Amino acid sequence: MKSLLLILFMFMPLGSFSQVMLADSLKSVVDNPALGEKEKPVLLRQLAEIYRINKNYTQAEVRAREAINISLRNKNYTDAVKAYTLITNVKANTRELVALKSISDSTLALAEKANDPLAMAYAYYGIVWLYKTLDDADAVVKYCNLALKQLEKVKDPYVAAKMYYQLYTVYSKWNDDSLVNIYARKATENALLIKDYNLLSNCYTALSIAHEYNYNASKSKPELDSVLFYLHQSEMLYDKYPGQVAHYTEGIACINIADYYLKYFPATDKEAKEQAVQYANTARMIMNNVDGSREVQASSLGILSEYARREGHDGLAENYLLEAYALMKAEELPYYHTMINVVQALSDFYGEKGLYKKALDFQKEVTLYSNKNFNEQQALNAQKLQIQYETERKNEEMRALKEREHNRRLQNYLYGCIALASLFALLFVFKSYHFKLRYSQQREKRLEFEKLDSELQIKLEKEEQARLKVEQQLLETQQQQLKTEAMANVLQLEHKNQMLLQIKDQLTTGDPVNIQKILREEMSLDSDFEQAKLQIQQVHPDFFNLINEKAEKKLSLLDLKLCAYLYLKMDTVQISQLMNIEAKSVRMAKYRVKQKLGLDKGEDLNGFLQGIWG
Repeated sequence: MKSLLLILFMFMPLGSFSQVMLADSLKSVVDNPALGEKEKPVLLRQLAEIYRINKNYTQAEVRAREAINISLRNKNYTDAVKAYTLITNVKANTRELVALKSISDSTLALAEKANDPLAMAYAYYGIVWLYKTLDDADAVVKYCNLALKQLEKVKDPYVAAKMYYQLYTVYSKWNDDSLVNIYARKATENALLIKDYNLLSNCYTALSIAHEYNYNASKSKPELDSVLFYLHQSEMLYDKYPGQVAHYTEGIACINIADYYLKYFPATDKEAKEQAVQYANTARMIMNNVDGSREVQASSLGILSEYARREGHDGLAENYLLEAYALMKAEELPYYHTMINVVQALSDFYGEKGLYKKALDFQKEVTLYSNKNFNEQQALNAQKLQIQYETERKNEEMRALKEREHNRRLQNYLYGCIALASLFALLFVFKSYHFKLRYSQQREKRLEFEKLDSELQIKLEKEEQARLKVEQQLLETQQQQLKTEAMANVLQLEHKNQMLLQIKDQLTTGDPVNIQKILREEMSLDSDFEQAKLQIQQVHPDFFNLINEKAEKKLSLLDLKLCAYLYLKMDTVQISQLMNIEAKSVRMAKYRVKQKLGLDKGEDLNGFLQGIWG
């Protein structure tokens, strides 16, 4: 048993053995109970990707769904989106369009729930696979750019490399040399930052094709050398990193190198032929017993057949083509494009040899497989149309929902604006009414105040006129009284002067002084004072009462006389003559009156008496 295993390993390509070992190693790690649940999704996705690139799609989906379930349990929606994206890749490879559409929609919804730009980038990558399968190149470009826009917020070279690679494939179909070069190089630059060597191998192949575009445009030999250089870079990764580059990727790289020598070197170049045959056989060996790889083996046999035909080995050329035909016939669902190429090559071969019946038989098979291919494409196109219809319908529904939501928001905004405007209008009306009411009230009050002020002004004017009239009348009366008093004073002084002259004359002549007469004259003076008192009372009736109250009724008749004379503004000499006393006595009398009135030494009695009425 051990010797049998050893023999199998001797004939099994090293890469195949390494990939089995790598997958088993990852599986044992994932299934280890000691591994924490949160660490499993990353390893499960790696294991699923190994299964996918080796076309074991069933196991790839199983492992991806395990990663999804664990991620959702831990509410790690971004990891779940990454695993869902891997399943969209699987469904695109198996061309299960209905499932692909459903899963890509679910992935996008989950990414929106994750609210993470990285999750959105992966979700857009899943949608890219949908539109790539539907051959909608414009949509592929759109969603690639949307994904790259999300990656401006968070760096992820892995998904960036895949986005640029998808853009490269679109622009290579559109024969846009410039963008093919740009995106192939960007895809390679990002792939170099990660350890996905299968992706890097594909990116090197993309660069080789970009340089082939350049060579076809310029016919520059350095460009042709670059084609071979990057093909070798792609092919060498298989041996450099065992188990990390898929057999299919390596097989395609070898076929591309063999085809390079076949296409660009003449039939006489033996070294080129040896290289082409070597790489064609390497592709056959690598793809031997690998599921879903017979079209690669058939391609390698086609290259070998062409070299045999060039050298005139028709039998060998026929055997290679028949072997390729048998390989394709063994496929349950052969890749019709490769099958058509094989049977067309056999038909042409037999036609050249004059074996027309065989040529016709194989030409019939060309027609048969062309029809099958057409029917398959029609069926696929029907699915595409259905998916496109559903996608468009859903997009239309989404647009309608967004438009309704937009209209609803706009309507709410307008309602809000109307409500706000109405509120402002009500406030304005209220304020306006309140202002008008307050203005009206203020105006009424102002008019009332103006009316009262006018009435008061009129009243004051009348009172002022009356007061002025009374004051004028009083002033006239006082003036008249003063005139009267002045006249009385003059008469009194004249009387005194006459009396003194009489006494002087009597004394001069020696006549005796008549005392009785003097007494009569004094009585006359008293009568004059009484007359003056009467005058004062006529002008100021309360004069004597006021000064008496001020002096607490301590004033004598003589004091009252003195006050009356002082009020009449008589000086000390006049008062002394009138009262027939010395001036000194008058001053003493004034001093006593000040004391009785309670006046300070500094206060003037005359001023007090003059201002007694204020």
